[in-house]
Amino acid sequence: MTETVTGKQITHRWYTRPVLFVSDVNRALRFYVDMLGFEKRWHEGDGAGGVCQVSRSECEIILCEEASRSGKARLYVELTVDGLSALRREIVEHSVPSENSWWGSDVVKIVDPDGNELLFPAEFQTTMER
Repeated sequence: MTETVTGKQITHRWYTRPVLFVSDVNRALRFYVDMLGFEKRWHEGDGAGGVCQVSRSECEIILCEEASRSGKARLYVELTVDGLSALRREIVEHSVPSENSWWGSDVVKIVDPDGNELLFPAEFQTTMER
């Protein structure tokens, strides 16, 4: 049985950053920064290490170089109307390979160089519409 609680004040915050495993952290970093418009926030070992973080707006992703685990992640990124419009423009401007797909609803799927999937809504829906 699922119970919905409304009006309850949140007294703590759960903050998440998914970790995507990649075979070459620098190649992945170039893809996320140059192709998808993320910014590098930090990179271990003064840029020489195998772990870094990229972010764009409120989306933060940790990239971790571990080839044996790469290409097995799927990340769903919900966007605002303006965010979705910007993504569509940037896909064209940067020639980012993408495809229309289905994951519970129509999505735009972008696959990073290691096979990790980023899914974006194909059209804007508010949380209330789902």
